[in-house]
Amino acid sequence: MRYSIFSAGAALLTTALAVTVSYDAGYDDRGRSLNAVACSNGKNGLITKGFTTQGSLPSFPRIGGAFPIAGWNDPNCGTCYSLTYEGQTVNILAIDHADGGFNIAESVMNTLTRGQAVFLGSIQVDYKRVDNSLCGL
Repeated sequence: MRYSIFSAGAALLTTALAVTVSYDAGYDDRGRSLNAVACSNGKNGLITKGFTTQGSLPSFPRIGGAFPIAGWNDPNCGTCYSLTYEGQTVNILAIDHADGGFNIAESVMNTLTRGQAVFLGSIQVDYKRVDNSLCGL
């Protein structure tokens, strides 16, 4: 019996979790300075890794805010997350803070929702953290 409970618990650890996703067209701005986001400079910042604008990030425009980033110079800066909505999946590079979920580029939310970002406003997605290489880092 202990084995069955442990096995069920281990399976849950690999299951995606649900969270809210919204959009901000500011993440679509290729020329926007990384000084405008929480993951700007500092030891964990993206500027210190050689990036200067959102457009200089290898995953642009698949970027946005993520709830694991508490604020400036957070250790979770530059982490990669897989977001899935109704069978559509995108990987997002976390470059900023977001309350309670993810806040991504409007163009990317349109990819997830098949062009319905503005109409829907926010959606519930399944998410999981994935290897940073899937976001180009």
